[in-house]
Amino acid sequence: MPRFVTIGYGDRAGYDRIAPDIRDAAHAQDAVLAKRGALIGIAGQPVQVRNPDAAGVQTEDGSFMASQLPVARFAIIEAADLAEAIDLVSRTPCSVAHGVVEVWPLEERG
Repeated sequence: MPRFVTIGYGDRAGYDRIAPDIRDAAHAQDAVLAKRGALIGIAGQPVQVRNPDAAGVQTEDGSFMASQLPVARFAIIEAADLAEAIDLVSRTPCSVAHGVVEVWPLEERG
């Protein structure tokens, strides 16, 4: 079954704006994804890694890309296709709490 990487962006202000019943339903959807085998995690602090010309590793704290909202979570989910993946994440906390979820098809190399 195809896998998808999801990146959820959102902040506490958006989360606090939604009604408790909507928030509870969104967390229940996360539980559905976990039960289906999704790997879900809250985003920690990123580190940039570079190794130009394989001449030595360089690291820098912080994200490389910037967005209007902070990264809140990551997940790897399985779905029949992109449409199902979109449907599955459309009811998760970042989607309903005035944030956004990116869905990236994971093209695995074997």
